[in-house]
Order: sequence, then structure tokens, then C-alpha cells
Amino acid sequence: PLAATVMAAAAVILWGVLAFWPAWIGQALIAALALAGLASLVYGIRRFRPAHRAEALARLDATLPGSPIAALADTQAIGADDPASQAVWLTHRRRMAERLAGLRALPPRPGLSQRDPYGLRLIAATALAAALLFGAGTRQGDLAALLPGAAQAAISQASWEGWIEAPSYTGKPTLYLADQPPGALEVPTGSRVTLRLYGRVDAIDVAESFSGETPDPQATTRAFRITGDGTLAIGDDTWQISATPDAPPRIQPSGELTRTLAGEMRLPFTARDDYGVSAGQARIGLDLLRADRRHGLGPEPEPRDDVVVDLAMPYRGDRHEGQELLVENLSENPWAGLPVTVTFSATDAAGQSGESAPFEIVLPGRRFLDPLAAALVEQRRDILWTIANAPRAARILRAVSNRPEGLFAKNAQYLKLRTVVRTLDGESLTREDRDAVAQALWEIAVEIEDGALANALDRLRRAQERLSEAMRQGATPEELSELMDDYRQALRDYTRQLGQQEPENRTDEPDDGSQQMEMTQQDLQAMMDRIEELMRQGRMEEAQALLDQLQQMMENMQITEGASGQQGQSQGERSMQDLADTLRQQQGLSDQAFRNLQEQLNPGGKSGQPGTSGEEGEAGETDGQGQGQGQRETLTERQRALERELERQRDGLPGAGTPEGDAARDALERAGRAMDEAADALDEGNIPGALDRQAEAMESLRDGMRTLEDQMRREAQAREHGEQGQLAGQPGNRQQADPLGRTPGGSGATATDNPLGDREDVYRRAQELMEELRRRSGEADRPELERDYLKRLLDLF
Repeated sequence: PLAATVMAAAAVILWGVLAFWPAWIGQALIAALALAGLASLVYGIRRFRPAHRAEALARLDATLPGSPIAALADTQAIGADDPASQAVWLTHRRRMAERLAGLRALPPRPGLSQRDPYGLRLIAATALAAALLFGAGTRQGDLAALLPGAAQAAISQASWEGWIEAPSYTGKPTLYLADQPPGALEVPTGSRVTLRLYGRVDAIDVAESFSGETPDPQATTRAFRITGDGTLAIGDDTWQISATPDAPPRIQPSGELTRTLAGEMRLPFTARDDYGVSAGQARIGLDLLRADRRHGLGPEPEPRDDVVVDLAMPYRGDRHEGQELLVENLSENPWAGLPVTVTFSATDAAGQSGESAPFEIVLPGRRFLDPLAAALVEQRRDILWTIANAPRAARILRAVSNRPEGLFAKNAQYLKLRTVVRTLDGESLTREDRDAVAQALWEIAVEIEDGALANALDRLRRAQERLSEAMRQGATPEELSELMDDYRQALRDYTRQLGQQEPENRTDEPDDGSQQMEMTQQDLQAMMDRIEELMRQGRMEEAQALLDQLQQMMENMQITEGASGQQGQSQGERSMQDLADTLRQQQGLSDQAFRNLQEQLNPGGKSGQPGTSGEEGEAGETDGQGQGQGQRETLTERQRALERELERQRDGLPGAGTPEGDAARDALERAGRAMDEAADALDEGNIPGALDRQAEAMESLRDGMRTLEDQMRREAQAREHGEQGQLAGQPGNRQQADPLGRTPGGSGATATDNPLGDREDVYRRAQELMEELRRRSGEADRPELERDYLKRLLDLF
């Protein structure tokens, strides 16, 4: 009973419940526990009876057979003088002694189940264990706090707690004052100090010198705003508060202004702030001092508000400092093409603002290369400059449109312009009418500049004219590159249209032998690359001459997909042949990249065993090219050139609009993306990654070729059933049978759906190649990269 009573009393104290009871209740409970302990002690002493030696020996002797302890204590009663009897007695004692060798002490038998049938001892022990683990006594530094009435005593005494909260936009944590040692403490300006006082509030001295506020001395909750440096004293603790000010944000341009032909401006800028920039603007104003005040800009301009553009700011991540980009198209603004100043401003979360110095630029606008469109836009600018320019603009527009023959592509454009002139000649021209006229002039100029072109040849001519005009006007390299891309696209559209013409239409074209010539797509690509190179070098006259030559050739020449020896082939067959060549070149590039990787890892070593068909065929061709071109071309350049060639082949692929044609184009598009990623990997020196992307490109190429071959096979079968007219209407594309009566397909395939026929030696050779690949991939002495490459080949085939 004593142990259970002690454990129960300790559990009650450690749980801390006495601290929340009135003192007299706690004291009465402690007295009751003490009396219970004393009674248990008396009860235990009275019930205690020590064990005697004879009882202990008897208990031990009962556990062994024959009672060896009693036997050894006995003496021989009879026959002590008889040697035989004495021998028997000694033998008996020896045996009993041997049994005592295994004697072990017996465990005690507390008999708790009989004396404590309700398990009170176990309940007390469990309560004590829980109190030791989770009770308040384990968290109290002062055991006196566990005594009765400790909580009430603490409340009656003076105590406090407080913390400093930094402004939310700073992202800094809250400081708990009880955890901060007295001394210097640095916090952001604007932080809030909150104090809570308990017990005798008047016994706690609170003083501060940074807010200038006078709080109620009897208030239990006090709050201060830190607006500057000062001290905070609470009782015997004092902190020297150092307020860190939040500086205004800073913003300024950080790069050169760039523009596009469409008039989009791009101006980089850098914004900085202690805790992050929340918003920004760019204010664009007209700089009259730098404007060329001639012609329509001579009069005083009408007052206009500055153009305000909101800046894009990051919403997440590090916002303390970052470089962003101002992207805006202000082509329709009256100030386009005039000198302006750009002033950047930024605002932080505290509401502070910062501005940059004015940045002088010429506001970019759309570049109109057509002289008529440029004239219309200039008059639009003049009437927006001031409405007083309306009569002058009307006279100029009337003079421009005096003889419209050959000047306007459509009569509607001329009629719109005449309506504009009549409106400008009106006596009561309002600003609303002026703005409507300006919008109409812009729409007419854009329509004239872009045009409503009817066919691919007109679009090609238009792209050539725009490129020539840009070279004459001294356009920037970026603008020339953009126009060159437009010209390439127009040329691709024109060649695609030629490829889709019917043979009977081609026979109607002039063919006098002197003007009718043939060009391959490779020739066109080479000429365009040369033109672009001359423009980059600033040799505009040579570039213009070559551009005129190319345009003249396009007017008089016939475009072919392949070499002249392929004239008898259909468009699908030429596409299949081109794709097969591309696949072979891609395989050669992949093999060359793999050999380069082996040379890097094993300089002077051999990359593999020569003599395989792959190295003799595809890789051998690459080696031959590498000796002639390796000095001037890298693998990256060759990969990108092959990607451009694949794009040209995809544009000229037949079957547009059909499921098979679209599927083939999708496959070639995937191959092009894989080639582009392979070129990037080669440029970064990541040859293993390039090998993976090249393998994907080859697999996509094979998918496209299989889809195209299926389409050609179905067309051939339809022609056999008399459906040539429904399929294409091109008698010149009719395929002839081979000497065995089979219909040839693309890339050497026959109508048997078996590109290689049924020869057993072909399958045997293929099986031998597969076995050789498996054998080499299993050789542990080969480099790991080579074995990975062989495994990828096995996965592909």
C-alpha cells in the first residue's frame, strides 16, 4: 500500500493540478496523502514477518527430488560400524550432493493478485509514468510553481510578455521579447511593439522613446509604432532599438532599345528595392526641343497627356532586384517616329516611389516600306499633331491620289482615301471627325502595306519588294532578318504551289529551251543563305543584285524537289527519296558524334571494330564528308543545316489535308524538334544527350516515311482500279510495272507490302546483324557508352 500511495501522490503533484486549486484544497489533499502514506507504512510494518532459515531450506529442498538438503543434514542411525552399510550411506550422500549442484534460488512470490485484486498498484504506477512524460512538472523550471496556489500567486504578482512585429511586406519574422537578450536590437522602421501586462500592472515600469505616444498607465495591453531609433525599458530589461529605414525603390534603363518592323519596342530596365518592388510605370512624353519642327510639325502641337505604360513585375520569387523588359507597340500613337523621353517609376509595398532620369529615345513605330503607305501615315501624324494641318494634309492626299491607275491595288482603297479628303475639306471639322479620319488613314496604309495578295507568286513579289526597300532605306539587321524570314516563307509557299500544279498545267508553260530551266530546293536555299550573309556583312548592293537575280529566275524557272534525274518520278517518290537521304545523313551525323565521344573518352583508342555494314555505308559517307568539310563545319552546323532541309521537305510533302499526309507532317515536325534539341545539345557539348535526340529524330523520320509509303500504296491500288481521276488527276504520275509485273512504290518498295521482297538471304542477313549487335552489347570490355549506343540500336530495331 505504501508504494501505491507514494506513486499516486507524486503523479498528482507532477501533473500540476495543485497549482490551479485554492491553497486550502491543495493543502488538505497533501495532508490526506500524507496520512494515507503513514497508515500504509504502519499497516505494512504490522503485516511484515521475516522468514526463518529452516523455512527457506525446506522451500528449497521441496523443489528437488529426494530432499537432498535434509539428506545431507541427517546422520547414519544404524549400521555405523558396518563397512557395507557405511559405504551405502556415503554413496547416498554423494548422490544428494550432486543434486544440490543444480540448486538455484527461487523467485519471490509477492501474491499481488491476492492482496490487490483491483490492481491499484498498477493504476498508480501508470499515472506516475504518464506524469513523468507529459506532466507540467517536466516543463517547469521552478518546482515551487507546482505547489498549491502557485497559479493564483503568479497572477497576483506582476508579469508581462511582448513581441515586435515587422511590417508584413518585409517578410521578417516576429521577435518575442522574452527571448531577446537586453541590448542592441535592429528592426525595420514601422515595426509594431505589443506588450501584455499581468497582475499588478502598476508594479511594472514600461518606458520607450521612439514612438512619442503616451499610453494609459493602467492599460493591460500597450502598443507602440517604431518610427525611429530609441530605447525600450520593461522592468529591469532595456533594449536599444535601431530602426532600419526602408529606402525608396530605384529603377533605370539597363540596355539598348530594340524594335521590330511592326513597331514593337523593347527596352530593358532594372528595378531594385530593400524589400521588393510592387508596381512600376513608364511615362512617355514628347521632347519638343529635339523634334525636327518642319513641314507639318511646324505649328504648335495640341496638348496631349503623356503615355503611361504599366510595367510587368514579378509576382513571386526574389523581388528585391530584377531585370525586366518594357514591351509595347505604340505605332498608332501620334508621337511614333518622334523624339520622346521615357521616365521609369517604381513603387514599393510601403507606398514609396522612385523615378529614373529621363531616357531619350525616338519612339518606335511601324516601318512602312511602301511609299504610298508611308505618305498616308505621315499625313495622319500631321493632322494628329494639330487639327490646323487638316487643309495641308487634304491638299497632299489629293495630289497623291490624283492618278490612281496602278497606284492602288483595289478600288476600295482609293474610294476610302477620297472620302478622307472630302472630310478634311469640310468647314466644321471637329476633333472627333479628325480622329476618325486618322483611324481611316491608318487602316488604308496598313492595307496597302500588307496588301490583299491573291496567290503565292504575288506574295513572293511583295516580300521581295519589301526586302529591297528595306535595304535601300538602311534598315537595322533585326528588321532585315525579319523581312528575310518573310521572304523565305513566301518562297516556300510558292514552291509548294508549283509542286501541287497538275502536269497538264505545266505543259502549257513556255519551254523554249533557253528560258525553261530547273532548280533544286538546295539551290534556292544556298542562294537565300548567300543573300542573308551579304546583308549581315553590309554588302547591300551585292545582296540586292543577287536578290533580283533570284527573283528573275523564279519568274522563268521550274522548281524541282530533287535532281534532274528524278523528273520521271512522282512527287511522293521524290519526297520519299529526299527523306531517305535525310535519314541517311542523320545516321551519319549520329555515328560521327558517337565516334567523337569515344575519342574524348579514349584518346588514341579505337571506337569499335571496322568492317560492319553500318560503318561502311552510312558512317563511311560521313567520314568522307568530314575530311572535306570538317575544317569549316561543326557537327552543330551540319545538324542545323539538316534540320532546315527537313523543314523544306516537310513543306513540299504531298497529301496535304489527308489523314496520312497530316500524320506524315506531324512525324516530320517531331523529327525537326528532335534535331533542333540535338543541335542545342551538341552546341553545349552534351554528346550523350545529342545521341538520344538524334535517335528520336531518326525514329520520327521512319514513322513519317512509313505513313507516306502507305498513302502512296493506297493511291497506286486505287489507280489500278481505274480511280486515277478521283485521286489526283495526274496521268504523268502513273507508275510503270517492273519486268516481273510488280508495281513499284516509294523508296524501292513494291505493291507486296514488302520493301525487300521475300528473299531468304535478306532475313538471314538481318538476323545476323541483330545477333552481332547483341553480341557486342554483351561484351563487358567495351566502353559503357558504346554498349549504351548498341542497346539503343537494339531498342530501335
